[in-house]
Formats: sequence, structure tokens, C-alpha cells
Amino acid sequence: MTKLTKNHKFALEKIEKDKLYSLKEASALVKEITTTKFDASVDLDVRLGIDPRKSNQMVRGVVSLPHGTGKETRVLVLCTPDKEKEAQDAGADHVGLDDYIDKIKAGWTDVDVIITMPSVMGKVGQLGRILGPRGLMPNPKSGTVTMEVGKAVNEVKQGKIDFKVDKTGIVHASIGKVSFEPEKIADNAKEFIVMINKLKPAAAKGTYLRSIFISSTMSPAIKVDPKGLD
Repeated sequence: MTKLTKNHKFALEKIEKDKLYSLKEASALVKEITTTKFDASVDLDVRLGIDPRKSNQMVRGVVSLPHGTGKETRVLVLCTPDKEKEAQDAGADHVGLDDYIDKIKAGWTDVDVIITMPSVMGKVGQLGRILGPRGLMPNPKSGTVTMEVGKAVNEVKQGKIDFKVDKTGIVHASIGKVSFEPEKIADNAKEFIVMINKLKPAAAKGTYLRSIFISSTMSPAIKVDPKGLD
């Protein structure tokens, strides 16, 4: 049996067993139990009452977090020359097309989000085997295949994230940093959960929000009451 560290034991003692915390309570507590020396991410895990193996129960979407993620998001824009300045002015970290496609084919994927245009998806599509497993493949549904590349870059830089339920029926997302005030953590978490609720598949039966857990990097998870989101 793994021996608990002093910090982990402290954190577990702070969490009441079997208690369902309100989002406000959990957002304050996650700060209290985090003892890392770095600014840890705050993560949300939402288990859904769906069968992700069925296409009519897939949950995937995007959400703009009101207070951002607290993380510097590295953005690559693959576009034609006439759109390069628009992307650069919006704050894209890397802008180009053929040169970056060649770099990616050679194994470079040192970015968090890739934005492109419909007209160049033929070229970008060749990268599917590399980008797909890393969650970097541009997709119209997430707003990363668009003619408005500047707008898309701005939204990502300001805290827009995309999410997708995994094969076990859980949606995972980083929704802020421990350095955030509890109110900002709660606001971001609520916005994320509200969006998941809006995306409830018509085919989903029974309880949709099965469980919600909030945690930080290396901290225990705190169970949130799905009905206590205010």
C-alpha cells in the first residue's frame, strides 16, 4: 500500500467523506488543499449518463471561460498569405502553411491549438494521423476551421476551450489556476457545466450529470453536488 505524504494526508483530512460540496465551497476548498509550489491547474471531471459508443449520444463542444484558463495557449495558424497579417495581429504564435506542414510531418507539434481555413483543409487533412491522437486536428465544430482566423485566435487566447466526452463517459477540462480567486474558479466551472447541460443528447436517458469532481494538479478530488451550482 502506498504511503500517504504529509501534504496528501492533510488534504484528505480537509475533505469530508461522502459530502457533496456546492460549487462555491469546492472552489474555495480546492485552493486550501493544494500545496504545490507551482501554480497548479484546476481540473473538472464530469461523468455523464450517456453511452459514448453511440453517435447520437456524443457530447462535444466549445466554451469560453469568463476568466480564461490562466494558461498561455500557443496557437498555430495554417493559412494562405493574405490571412497571415490578420492572424499575427490577433496574437498567433506561429503563422504559415507549407513550411509548418512540413515541420509537423517531421514530428513538430509544440502548440496547443491549430487554427486553419476551409480552403487549405485539403493540405491539413494529410496531418490527421499526427494531429488527431494529440487532439490538435482543426475542426469546424470547435471553431478552428474558419475564414475569421483573427477572431478565432482572439477567442482561444481569451479562454475558449473545446471538449469531448471520452470513451468512459467522462468530460475532462482544465478550467483555471489555483491562483484564481474562488469566485473565478466557480464562475468558470459553472460556465463549463452549463454548456455541457445544453449539449445533452436527446437520446440520453436517466440522470445526465452523474457526478462532478473538482481537483488541482496532484490534489485529491472534491465531489460537487450537481444541484449546488449557484
